[in-house]
Amino acid sequence: MSEPTPARPGTIFGQEPAVILYVINALVAFLVTIPAVGLTEESAGWVMTIASGIVALLVAVLTRPWVVSALTGALSTILTGLASFGFPITEQQSAAAVILVSAVLGLVLRANVTPKNGPVTPTVVVGNYHEAFRPRR
Repeated sequence: MSEPTPARPGTIFGQEPAVILYVINALVAFLVTIPAVGLTEESAGWVMTIASGIVALLVAVLTRPWVVSALTGALSTILTGLASFGFPITEQQSAAAVILVSAVLGLVLRANVTPKNGPVTPTVVVGNYHEAFRPRR
């Protein structure tokens, strides 16, 4: 059995920072809508917008090219602010919009950026790649 690869600098738990941070952003958007948290609709909007901005900044710092990350993060933060304050929708609808934006932009961004310190190395290898894809005779 192979040893787990240690986390590399510029990654989170050895994985892609953009994907993990956008998942965290979606979780924050979900959590602020739970009544037990006790946030008003306006304060939930502020939390979601600020969290989106922080995620955008962290993704831009941890990935390259940073311009793609920064533009995508700015779009995400603007859309979050519009969903929270610009449209007459409920707190739950706003959170659903933020979750959707996080999911879509996280997937789009993942295909266009890499961690700052290089691509993530796989941690588990099953079989031999060259043997599996060699043409049969």
